[in-house]
Amino acid sequence: MKIAVRLDDITPDMDWERFFQFKALLDRYQVKPLIGIVPDNQDENLKKQTKKSQIPEDFWSYIKELKADGWTLAMHGVHHIYTTDKGGLFPLNNFSEFAGIPLDKQKEMLSKGKQILKEKGIETKIFMAPAHSYDRNTLKALKEIGFTALTDGFGSHPYLWDGLKFYPISFNLSSTFKKKTGYSTMVVHTDTVTSNDLNRYESYFQNKNIQWISFKEYLEQPAKKRAAITKWNEFLMAKAKYLLIKSRTK
Repeated sequence: MKIAVRLDDITPDMDWERFFQFKALLDRYQVKPLIGIVPDNQDENLKKQTKKSQIPEDFWSYIKELKADGWTLAMHGVHHIYTTDKGGLFPLNNFSEFAGIPLDKQKEMLSKGKQILKEKGIETKIFMAPAHSYDRNTLKALKEIGFTALTDGFGSHPYLWDGLKFYPISFNLSSTFKKKTGYSTMVVHTDTVTSNDLNRYESYFQNKNIQWISFKEYLEQPAKKRAAITKWNEFLMAKAKYLLIKSRTK
């Protein structure tokens, strides 16, 4: 099994100490991830206390350095503010920044995020939806403003659907690790990574049954058109996972 890594919630005011701890792990095992950059973070939950000495002097220059080092960039929403209670087409959660909002408004929001990144010297055609939630209008708006890919969905290979290329994430890591063929993505939120988590992730990187790849390699894999029934199955899997996690947290 070949697995790429994606890091969510990359902002100037994130917990840099934890980020650099996880980055050290990636560097040790030479894994170049995909990172989801929030163009204009307004989510207070992502604004973490951190030592100023650890914050890069220029966030945007540092992001461009990561890109030059082989990391891949994605736009992670716009403000990372959940404004609806919709799970959308991939309902791993029951809230969204985009799902349930009219097309014109979504297009306006997404265009704003894209413009903010462009003004900072960053361009990408990959979108990462906050909470994994998006709807048909989101996809249409993304296509209209030039995005070509999303990092979401379930499956063992990239797939084409509704005019966009999807790069699936893992439904369950333990099951994914047992597969001998195919591709997937391990999702990590560095803001919540503990010392125990770091040890666990290192054991993953040491697993000789897994070939850890750069996200760039993942992007190079061919994609097949996904049938409607398979997309429906994906929706049901996402909903089932949401309900299972919800039941465990009660």
